[in-house]
Amino acid sequence: MSTAAKIPLIDISATGGDAQAKVAQELVEAAVEHGFVYIRNTGADIPVEAVENAFELGKKIFRAPVEEKQKCIIQENNRGWSSMNYETLDPAHQRVGDFKEAFNFGEFVDGKAQQPLPESFKPYESQAAAFYDHCYNLALKLNHLIGIGLAVTPPTFFYDRHRREFGPSGNILRLLYYPPLSALTTTTTTNTSPQATQEDVRAGAHSDYGSITLLFRLRGQAGLEVDTSGTTTTTTTTNPTSTAWAPVPVTPPGTESDPAPPILVNIGDLLSYWTNGLLRSTVHRVVFPPPGGEGNGIEGETGNEPRYSIAFFCHPVGKTTLEVVPSERVKNHKPSGEFTKRGGNPDAERKAITADEHLQMRLRASYKQMYDETKKE
Repeated sequence: MSTAAKIPLIDISATGGDAQAKVAQELVEAAVEHGFVYIRNTGADIPVEAVENAFELGKKIFRAPVEEKQKCIIQENNRGWSSMNYETLDPAHQRVGDFKEAFNFGEFVDGKAQQPLPESFKPYESQAAAFYDHCYNLALKLNHLIGIGLAVTPPTFFYDRHRREFGPSGNILRLLYYPPLSALTTTTTTNTSPQATQEDVRAGAHSDYGSITLLFRLRGQAGLEVDTSGTTTTTTTTNPTSTAWAPVPVTPPGTESDPAPPILVNIGDLLSYWTNGLLRSTVHRVVFPPPGGEGNGIEGETGNEPRYSIAFFCHPVGKTTLEVVPSERVKNHKPSGEFTKRGGNPDAERKAITADEHLQMRLRASYKQMYDETKKE
C-alpha cells in the first residue's frame, strides 16, 4: 500500500484575534513546508450543497455535444473548453497531451459569463456564477490569513491585491473530467484520442500558475499525487525518475465523518515567486491508478470510474506588480539555488513583473499548440 502524502489539516472557521492568528500561522507553516494544506469543509465557507451542485454542473458540461463545446474552444485569455489531449502540462516527459477534458470559466458579471458557453449549459449559467463567487470569497479569506501569518504590513496586503473591484484578474473556475483507463485503451469512432497506457498520465507533472488553488474532489476517486522529494518548489516540472510521488487521499484521517471531503489548497508559482520562494509551489500530477481494488493504495479509492474534480485558480488583479512582499520573514528568506534557476523567474535575477505577465508566461508553456497556431495566422 502506498504511503499517503503528509499534508496538514486545518480548520479555518476560528474567529477572534488570537484564534485567527493561530490559524494564520498554521496555514503559513503548511505553505512553507508542504505547499499543500487540507481545509476542513464543514459548509461554513462554502455550503456542502453548493459543492455537490458544482459537480453536477461539471457532468452536464462534459456531456454537452462536441459540436457545442467546439464553439467554446479555449482562447489565449485561458477561458473555454480544452479537449482530450489538448493541454500538455509536462511536455518534456509526456508522449501525448493530458488524458483529461476541462472547461475554464473566467469572471462573471451580474451572473453572466464573459465568454461563449455550450448552448445546452446556458440554463445553468447563474449556478456556475454562484459557485465562482463562493470560491472567490474563500480565496480572499485565505489570502488575508496568509498576510496575517506572514506578518505583512498591512496584513490586508494580499487580500487587497486580489479584490476584483480593483480590476480584472486571471481567476479561473475549472471543471475537469478524467476518463478511466479502461475507456481509453481502444480507438473507436466515439473515442478518437490516442490509446492510453498505464504509464501515461491524466495530468502531467506541474505546479500551478497563480496565488492559491482550491481543489474539490469526490470521495473514492483516486489519482492525485504530489512530489515529496524536497525539490518540488519549482515552476518547471521535475524529472519523473528523480521524484518521490505520494498519493493525496480525498478523505484524510479525521475527516471521514465530515459532511464533505476537505478542500485541498495549494500554493501557486506566482505566490511562491512573490514571496521569494518562501511559500512552496509543489509539483503534482494526476495518474491512472493500477486497475482493480484500491487503485492508488489508499483505502476506499480506485481508478475504475471517471474522475471529476473542480479547481479554482486564484490570481491577483492583473496589473499588480509582484514586488517584494513587505514582510520581514519574506525579506530575510534566502532562496535556494534551485529556486533562482527555475522557470518561474523570467531572468536569473529576480525582478518585478505584473501578475498578467507572469500568467502569460506560464500559459505559453502549457498551450504551445494554441500559441503556435496563432503565430501562423
